[in-house]
Amino acid sequence: MATPAELAFERTNLDDDQLAHLQRLLGTWGILADLSFSDLVLMAPMAPDPSDPRPGGQELVILGQMRPSNSSTVVEQDLVGQTVDVDVWPLVVLTFETGESARGEMVLEPGSEPVRLHCIPVRCEGETVAVLARMSAGAGRRPGHLERTYRDVFNRFAVMLSEGAFPFPSEEVATEEAPRVGDGVVLVDEEGRVRYASPNATNALHRMGMYSQIEGRRLTDLGIEESAIEWALASALPVVEEVERRPDVTVLLHCIPLIQADEVTGCIVLLRDVTDVRRLDRLLLSKDAAIREVHHRVKNNLQTISALLRLQARRLPPGGGRVALFEAERRVRSIAIVHEILSREPSDQVPFDEIVTSLIRMAKDSVVSHHLQFEVTGGLGEVPADVATPLAVVLAELVQNAIEHAFLDFEAEGEDDGVPDSGDREPTGTIRVDLQAEGGVLRVDVLDDGSGLPEGFDIDDTQSLGLSIVRDLVRSQLDGSITMRNRGADGSGQNGTLVSIELPVREPQPIGL
Repeated sequence: MATPAELAFERTNLDDDQLAHLQRLLGTWGILADLSFSDLVLMAPMAPDPSDPRPGGQELVILGQMRPSNSSTVVEQDLVGQTVDVDVWPLVVLTFETGESARGEMVLEPGSEPVRLHCIPVRCEGETVAVLARMSAGAGRRPGHLERTYRDVFNRFAVMLSEGAFPFPSEEVATEEAPRVGDGVVLVDEEGRVRYASPNATNALHRMGMYSQIEGRRLTDLGIEESAIEWALASALPVVEEVERRPDVTVLLHCIPLIQADEVTGCIVLLRDVTDVRRLDRLLLSKDAAIREVHHRVKNNLQTISALLRLQARRLPPGGGRVALFEAERRVRSIAIVHEILSREPSDQVPFDEIVTSLIRMAKDSVVSHHLQFEVTGGLGEVPADVATPLAVVLAELVQNAIEHAFLDFEAEGEDDGVPDSGDREPTGTIRVDLQAEGGVLRVDVLDDGSGLPEGFDIDDTQSLGLSIVRDLVRSQLDGSITMRNRGADGSGQNGTLVSIELPVREPQPIGL
């Protein structure tokens, strides 16, 4: 479903370049709301409606709305996507017609106090494509030095909007981590000298070890690298850079050049102390490495256990004990495969299709003769880590069960029928694994074209250890269901067995620090 903003953009006659220009503005205009201590609304003319008998341009559509993070809002309701008559916003219409900023007052709701309105044309390639309406409360207390400075900077941005210089063509949508006005503002002139620093910016500079008076001086004079500021002034493009003053202090700088008549007149620098964020990042990286190492060691230990079981099995004479050890060794290897993948990229989610590939390769290696072929169709994508391990064991058991019982004339590892393998016979049996994830359910089907199940077979009454393990893992640990039947039971005339497993998709549980 389209968002209100997407619906609003669809109702205009703006071309792709103009839409992209406005989208960049909507992604970066939080700074404008904070600098002006005002609500911002972006408006454009509606595309003419052929069914409307009135002349075109009678309605405006609201493309976006931004509230300040450092001041109270004057527009409580959400306006994005709404259409309004031009009579309601005469100053916006005047701005569209003249291409010049307009100021005045308007009443948002009957009986409410009027709000001050400042309409600014938004130009793209010389054409007014939208109007940014700044709405603020009526006259109140006398503004202080900080507020006057911020509003002066906003007015410089307003000039850039009307000249088409803002937003910048290379401007990216601000991330959560990007500094905002409330984090700290430093205003520098065209020569890079500091003209103003907000209290929060001063605090950030203090953490970087700079306690001298900074106004009227360059940051390099105070021992702070200012390559980002120099680049922003020289290129007339915004720059984001991290500065590490000391090993334990990191400050993020967002340098935005101020332009008038194609000349850079200064730069506004937003500062955010991200020391705690970077410390947390390092902690997460350390934890990630620790988890990866744990999975790596578990994998190595499981492989050691597997080798010991295999060695012990080969020292036993043919019989039930030897077969049991080989089966235990195979189950341990199935679990080791999951930990091998987790050791490469520890996560709550595991790419199960990689596990299936490894399990099928392991099954092929267990077949002495080469008269079986294996097929895998579909995929499960990523599954929760606590589902991947038991499901890998289940799948390995079902494939091995088909190898050992569906094709009785084929020998598996640990068995020898004394008949030499010619190596040139065509495959006479197929085992297929179908994987599907849809509608909140994981479905795994294992099919073969072998001899099928014996008469009266019931998985609930099976005496097979492997199938008992499969049944209990699916039902109790995975909360799923399992059925086994002959493929020809539905009248299709096909040979072989079909095992169907259905599991509910589990939401990954967050891992705390």
